[in-house]
Amino acid sequence: MRLYLKDIVDSVNFNTLPKEWTDFDFVSFSSKKKLFDFQQDALKNAVKGLYKFYKDCKADKQEFLKLYTDNGLIQDEFGIEMDRDKMKIFQDFINYYSIEDNKIRFEKFINRMSFWMATGSGKTLVIVKLIEILAKLIKDGQIPKNDILFLTYREDLIEQFKRHIDEFNSSSRGIRINLKDLKDYESVKRENRIKFSDEIDVFYYRSDLISDEQKEKFVNFKNYDNDGKWFIFLDEAHKGDKQESKRQLYYIILSRNGFLFNFSATFVDEIDFVTCVFNFNLEKFIQAGYGKHIYISQSDIEGLGMDQEFDKDTKKIIILKLFILYTLIKKSKPDNYYHKPLILTLVNSVNTEDSDLELFF
Repeated sequence: MRLYLKDIVDSVNFNTLPKEWTDFDFVSFSSKKKLFDFQQDALKNAVKGLYKFYKDCKADKQEFLKLYTDNGLIQDEFGIEMDRDKMKIFQDFINYYSIEDNKIRFEKFINRMSFWMATGSGKTLVIVKLIEILAKLIKDGQIPKNDILFLTYREDLIEQFKRHIDEFNSSSRGIRINLKDLKDYESVKRENRIKFSDEIDVFYYRSDLISDEQKEKFVNFKNYDNDGKWFIFLDEAHKGDKQESKRQLYYIILSRNGFLFNFSATFVDEIDFVTCVFNFNLEKFIQAGYGKHIYISQSDIEGLGMDQEFDKDTKKIIILKLFILYTLIKKSKPDNYYHKPLILTLVNSVNTEDSDLELFF
């Protein structure tokens, strides 16, 4: 699948953009963390994509579509098919978008970009820094003053996001991010509290709890519509229950007059490949030298690989040799070879009384 938006931004020289669009700190995150080069590249590609949409195209979706078609995209190739059954299911969706030839055209939801980033590549850091960049662009009047919403599909991921925000805020000399539960949206907007110019509110919620009805935990997206003026960040938000295909449309509706940023290690929708602005998937992640690598020692440990049976004491000696070698590697930590190595064990049985796995543990 061709990554059209990446092709578009790759043709833009970042250093030729106006100062308001380049004067950011792409490196610092906290006193303990700095962004890797690839994470900085992700941010710069995002800035280039936003510049093309908001400045070159004046937020005109048809003009933005022209950039895609000039790069070879067939205009009606990636619309959302709306057959008779879907029209019943997605009645809310067709209240916001016109249907042409049983399809909602791609240009209607073209205001989006995706980030194809491997697990462990620091997507959350990129999200937080991109929020900082949006806050500055809003403050400088370069992009609309839309509200910001972060969505992910598990409670522990929300807690992780909160920890990253706390870490960022503790060291930030620029923007301070105030996290707010989406359910408190109306009260936050009514507060009229005095905010400093370097503060910005960011709402958050579980993506799998966005619905078309209001319950104890579920929220009806229509109650938070905000005229579609949201900058929405999705973190692996396509994962969850069988309602996800329907829920994806709620995100599109909420960001129809804003912008949608989708982060994932595994895309499942063609539209995410087409609108991918940065690619650092697992293949590229490993090729760049990150992630785990398997190392096979050229030195044999006596007993391994021999096609014979051993008594229990001999097995214990073999296992102890493995642990001693593993401990030596862990303690020596030669930087050019190991980083928190793992040990992989294959055994002949796991559920018998004389299981080798039981002996191992």
